[in-house]
Amino acid sequence: METSISQPALTKKPLNKVHLAGKIISGLCIVFLLLDALMKAIKDPRSMEGSVQLGWPAEFVQAIGIVLLVSTVLYLIPRTAVLGAILLTGYLGGAIAIMVRAGQPLYFALVFGILVWAGLYLRDEKLRSLIPFRKD
Repeated sequence: METSISQPALTKKPLNKVHLAGKIISGLCIVFLLLDALMKAIKDPRSMEGSVQLGWPAEFVQAIGIVLLVSTVLYLIPRTAVLGAILLTGYLGGAIAIMVRAGQPLYFALVFGILVWAGLYLRDEKLRSLIPFRKD
């Protein structure tokens, strides 16, 4: 009598290249945004100085960091990633407005906003079906 031990079927699909690219792009965005948020939330002197130079009152920098932290954590969690991306879009839109007002280059916040959505688009099949890109 031969006994075979069967492995339980995995419920997760293997990562395809598109999904993996989305995870990498999102991961890079998350690392940077978490670092920025934490530096603002703990009132790191370099972050405080840079924010004040852009025109933010020093007493609001920590609150801005907490908003960014919450938005980034929501983006990190798959079930709330779209809400997080929407909140990050608002945050980065504000960053663009501040940069324009301060006469600074705005491309960094703009590119980051694009990368946040690109990463989510590539890793979320439902979002890709909602906003399809066609060759027609």
